[in-house]
Amino acid sequence: MPVNKFLGIAVVGAALLAGGCTTTSRNAPIDVTRYHIGALSERTTIAIEPMTGAAQISPEFQLYADAVATEVARLGFVRSTSDMASGYIAAVSFTRTSRGAYREPPPVSIGLGGGSVSGGRRSGVGLGGGLSFGIGGKTREVMGTELWVQLRRRSDNTTVWEGRAITESVSGKPGSDPRDQAARLARALFKDFPGESGITTTVK
Repeated sequence: MPVNKFLGIAVVGAALLAGGCTTTSRNAPIDVTRYHIGALSERTTIAIEPMTGAAQISPEFQLYADAVATEVARLGFVRSTSDMASGYIAAVSFTRTSRGAYREPPPVSIGLGGGSVSGGRRSGVGLGGGLSFGIGGKTREVMGTELWVQLRRRSDNTTVWEGRAITESVSGKPGSDPRDQAARLARALFKDFPGESGITTTVK
């Protein structure tokens, strides 16, 4: 059989073996740190605003603002949607920065020198010789994301509670979608509100 034809059959066979294998990934844990001046017994109206001015408002910011609004509503606050001054302000900020990239190993490798086929995460096909090469493999970017929220009493602009939630995600993997990540960070940040002041906890 011609080598080119045999190689084509080998590639198809190896791809089928690899296609039967799936990988699962979990969301990365979230580190949460909170500071406060005591339990907030008062639950009144609250406005969601950017931390540093209107220039920060964007569609992505809105994802985080809405996620924070959902969590403070669970705590009993009522989001202010009118021109009347609210009792509290939830000042919201977020950052997303690249922490580097890596290349995944190819899911299929062709080896010209073993005469063997192996299944699993990586499959090998040997055709005689001394050469091997991979098929597929993607470059993944690692992103670090931080959600920072301050609850301020509007009457005197006192910050009564502040929290930061930080996590990492990998492009194309579970947890990398901005909407899902905003919801996860906000949920972790307000878990067991107001939380232990000055203590960093990990939420999985």
